[in-house]
Amino acid sequence: FIEWFAEEGKRVSGDVMASTWSDKRMVVIKQPIGVCASITPWNFPNAMITRKVAPALAAGCTIVIKPAEQTPLSALAVAELAHRAGMPPGVINIVTADAERSIEVGKVLCASPTVRHLSFTGSTPVGRILMQQCAPTVKKLALELGGHAPFIVFDDADLDAAVEGALQSKYRNAGQTCVCTNRFYAHESIYDAFVEKLAAGAARIKVGSGFEQGVQQGPLIDNQAMAKVEDHVRDALSKGATVVTGGKRHALGGHFYEPTVLSQISADMKIMREETFGPVAAVIKFKTEEEAIAAANDTDFGLASYFYSRDIGRVWRVAEKLEYGMVGINTGIISNEVAPFGGVKQSGLGREGSKYGIDEYLEIKYLCMGGI
Repeated sequence: FIEWFAEEGKRVSGDVMASTWSDKRMVVIKQPIGVCASITPWNFPNAMITRKVAPALAAGCTIVIKPAEQTPLSALAVAELAHRAGMPPGVINIVTADAERSIEVGKVLCASPTVRHLSFTGSTPVGRILMQQCAPTVKKLALELGGHAPFIVFDDADLDAAVEGALQSKYRNAGQTCVCTNRFYAHESIYDAFVEKLAAGAARIKVGSGFEQGVQQGPLIDNQAMAKVEDHVRDALSKGATVVTGGKRHALGGHFYEPTVLSQISADMKIMREETFGPVAAVIKFKTEEEAIAAANDTDFGLASYFYSRDIGRVWRVAEKLEYGMVGINTGIISNEVAPFGGVKQSGLGREGSKYGIDEYLEIKYLCMGGI
């Protein structure tokens, strides 16, 4: 993000409009919005900070960062590196706080008329609160909120490729990303084969400390995260789901949870309605393309979605009908600094990354020049 926006800052340009007045010229310029504030999450502490700091700096803004209480040292390390790189004092500012005081810090950032832009990555309920708190000062907002990503596997998909994409989309970072798949939809003709292959792949995932060679999945962040994962699995099993692999805490103890695949899923289960944020894949059958699209869109969220198909006509149809800000087609990894990251519906406002991301930190000013 730092390298990308360092270059993108050079490409911020205005415009000269064709005037309908013979004695006036119309020009558009872009200017820094001013002081910005960012509230960042714990799951990608450095990446989430640089995704907000880099465009702010490239636009010419200063920024105040309130990192997650679980990962304050990552934010302080970023500030130290910026200092070593020669960043002037007061350009990047870090405010750390525990869970209780974080609420107060957020209120101050939202209420301050000095702060003209607020960027937040986190849950939708907190995003709603921040919108309310920013309303009196009418701040510009960029909100990257919760997701509930569907992953559709059609009958014409490359099954092995779909399984590989599913493993990447579901289990990276132990399922603790806002774009992780939460709901898998497999066509009834390939359902059993997909579940079998996905479970085999999940069972091969090496769980352990990230400092150990070859480890592919680490722990959940805390007790609350573990409790939510266990609640979703318990609820699914009570309503008829079957554990194909995993389904319990890992033998390593602590916050480690086994990579899990559940079959015989129904729409009334919590895991089909709520974001799990853990390494649990729930797979449900579908019959028709229309049914799969309707089920995928049946949520208040609209961040990321995925599907696998080799029919080019279907690719375009489904991609356009999915109500999501991002669609992965025949891939389980979509995040990249050059692509616009963000959602629709209750998954947020604005975009981060890409050439569109810097616009969040700029104001458009129209100049009407008369007498020339």
